[in-house]
Amino acid sequence: MNAIAPSSALLPSLIIPVEGMTCASCVKRVEKTAAKVAGVTSSAVNFATESLTVETGAGFSAKVLAEAIRKAGYEPKSERLDLVLDRLPDAGAADRLMQGLQALPGVVAVDLVAGRTSFSVDTFGREAKRAVIAALAGQGFALARPKAAEQGKGEAAHHGHAGHDHHAEDAAILKRDLAIAAILTLPLFVLEMGGHLYPPFHHWLLGAVDSEVLYYVYFALATLVIFGPGWRFLKAGIPALLKGAPEMNSLVALGVLAAYGYSLVTTFAPGLLPAASRFVYYEAATVIITLILLGRLMEARARGRTGAAIKRLLDLRVKTARVERDGETLDIPTDEVQPGDVLIVRPGERIAVDGTLIDGTSNVDESMMSGEPLPVAKSAGAGVIGGTINGTGSFRFRAEKVGADTMLAQIIRLVEEAQGAKLPIQAMVDRVTGWFVPAVMGLAVLTFLVWWLMGPQPVLPHALVAAVAVLIIACPCAMGLATPTSIMVGTGRAAELGVLFRKGDALQVLQGVTLVVLDKTGTVTKGHPELTDVVVCDGFEENAVLSLVGAVEARSEHPVGQAILASVTARGLDMDEASDVQARAGYGIEAVVGGKRVAVGADRFMTALGLSVDLFADQAARLGDEGKTPLYAAIDGRLAAILAVADPVKPTSREAISRLKAMGITVAMVTGDNVRTARAVATEVGIDKVVAEVLPAGKVEALRQLKTDKGALAFIGDGINDAPALSAADIGIAIGTGTDVAIESADVVLSSGDLNAAVDAIAVSRATMRNISQNLFWAFGYNAALIPLAAGALYPAFGIQLSPMIGAGAMALSSVFVLTNALRLKRVDLKGGGA
Repeated sequence: MNAIAPSSALLPSLIIPVEGMTCASCVKRVEKTAAKVAGVTSSAVNFATESLTVETGAGFSAKVLAEAIRKAGYEPKSERLDLVLDRLPDAGAADRLMQGLQALPGVVAVDLVAGRTSFSVDTFGREAKRAVIAALAGQGFALARPKAAEQGKGEAAHHGHAGHDHHAEDAAILKRDLAIAAILTLPLFVLEMGGHLYPPFHHWLLGAVDSEVLYYVYFALATLVIFGPGWRFLKAGIPALLKGAPEMNSLVALGVLAAYGYSLVTTFAPGLLPAASRFVYYEAATVIITLILLGRLMEARARGRTGAAIKRLLDLRVKTARVERDGETLDIPTDEVQPGDVLIVRPGERIAVDGTLIDGTSNVDESMMSGEPLPVAKSAGAGVIGGTINGTGSFRFRAEKVGADTMLAQIIRLVEEAQGAKLPIQAMVDRVTGWFVPAVMGLAVLTFLVWWLMGPQPVLPHALVAAVAVLIIACPCAMGLATPTSIMVGTGRAAELGVLFRKGDALQVLQGVTLVVLDKTGTVTKGHPELTDVVVCDGFEENAVLSLVGAVEARSEHPVGQAILASVTARGLDMDEASDVQARAGYGIEAVVGGKRVAVGADRFMTALGLSVDLFADQAARLGDEGKTPLYAAIDGRLAAILAVADPVKPTSREAISRLKAMGITVAMVTGDNVRTARAVATEVGIDKVVAEVLPAGKVEALRQLKTDKGALAFIGDGINDAPALSAADIGIAIGTGTDVAIESADVVLSSGDLNAAVDAIAVSRATMRNISQNLFWAFGYNAALIPLAAGALYPAFGIQLSPMIGAGAMALSSVFVLTNALRLKRVDLKGGGA
């Protein structure tokens, strides 16, 4: 047996949770570290989700990437896949298995005990797990089938939620550490600060307890806080400082250790300091740690809420599937389902993967994809989508798209990539934060020197307090969170509305759209002909006429005839069998139904039969003006009715176009249809500008002519012929019910066919960019205003020096403000244009 060969299909994109990133400086460091790893073509960190996205190429190794990130001081979180083989075919199989798995893209580590059939694989991402399973199957290593209960347990533990539920774990640890820090800090704060707030208490305390003993108590409490709950700041901050890459933890560590170190000298070697400078700042160090832990806890909880959209999507994934294999019915992990497998779905179950029904009938709730509340009837030949919910029936279906190819997996990937995207505005933030921490450290040193040289007596404590306050208050957490949190919440809200951003910068460009150009067929209209009007002559009954006409059209292959037949069938009318069928090209069709001669066709067909259609002249003109195709029906030589067939406008198109206009956006339509029909549709929905009879290649030129210098142009389409225009527009928006080619060419995909989703996309974009601006204004304004105050700008005039404790509280609250402001996007009024 050959060794497992590395997959030739590399994993193009990996999203890796990374622990230990606490500020924008960490983001830059992780990005630069990842970018230097062989095989990584690009890297981007989302601070809000604490995840690294890398695009990979030839020579990529997940193990090398993990080691590089760890060496930089951060911890990449992999996902564990526990597998059991039926057997090992020979003595050397274990070694070949180990070497082969380690060479697979996305595999970080393999834990295999020689001679054993159970092993574990640590991977980056769900698709790496599927690559492992596929590689095993391809080389003949058969996986054992665990019992359903055991398998479900394993899936629950290792099904890939690591990237999305770690905020809950972080919050639990932070809650514990905050409680410890608060319990230890409270007596220290009360004893030390109580005397400043209430002098009689200070005098009583000094009379009851010797100051030396009191300092020892302070020292013990502070040491427990700093090297207990506060150790996280020292562990991350000091190594980063020594490596010449200081970040937020470095600022906290320096500030805390400066206050703590000065206090240690006062406590244990007071002779080294002038008598007037013998102060302790234990309470400042511990309160700083406690307040920052409080801010971190609030951040973790808020971040957990920002990822709600992804978590809901992940919850739609099915852990196990019931598959027919080799004459057996097995419950297996959904990751192991292969295309061609036959799956059984019982009443009320969620469908595992995409496929086509073989037998059985049911109604399936597809509202998660289409937004339509009514279940869809399914029978043999119908397609089903993974993640949707089966009704009361039972059926078997053949798997066609599994793993990353399912519609649900693609939606999850699009949302993840959108939430991890870096907008052009982020480039400015990155440039600022790249030098911000070193600048703050330089400013702290300068502040210390100014106070040392020019400050009042005792200069040393004043200089120390001012420098520590600058270090603590300037932590750039809010700056790092300002953009990614808004993107995360905004794109999550968009996903809930059926809007998927395929390209990150689309979120920023879309807010500047001033012109929206629509394709007609399948975008403004439903995209398929329907019977829209029926007017019968005196002496005829509508349903009776339609029953006869439907019977004739059942023998026709013409699209117009099929549209009439579909309408008759939808009405539930009974139809007899047609005989003596005669189709006349360019005219119509006639047949005998129930003993009656029925003819259906154009006006010229009626004329050929010797019948006048003048009775319907007014109706025919009106229907033509509305862009509809009139047809006539004759029964036993008498004109019986006029019918109209058209591609009807979607019920929501007029509302959507009205909303676009209310947002100040000009709406135009470009179509290959004839001018009369195009203008009729445009008039019905309220579109002013129309370009008709345009060939597919001419749509790009039409966009160029419509384009103005006043903002971006968005094009919305659904067909293959729309792909060039979708690519050429500033923003291409594809109707998700359209073709794959159109979707792949677009920047934004609407999972439903409702144009209102496009309006929602623009509203979300505007609201998100406005939210980012608010966050950045707060983050930069906060630092610009408070750093001078921390340095002592108020002291010469008012004698006020900002305490490091106040700085720590303000720093924590600034991050919480940014997160809370971003969460407002979950409730933004989209009907009002995102206001």
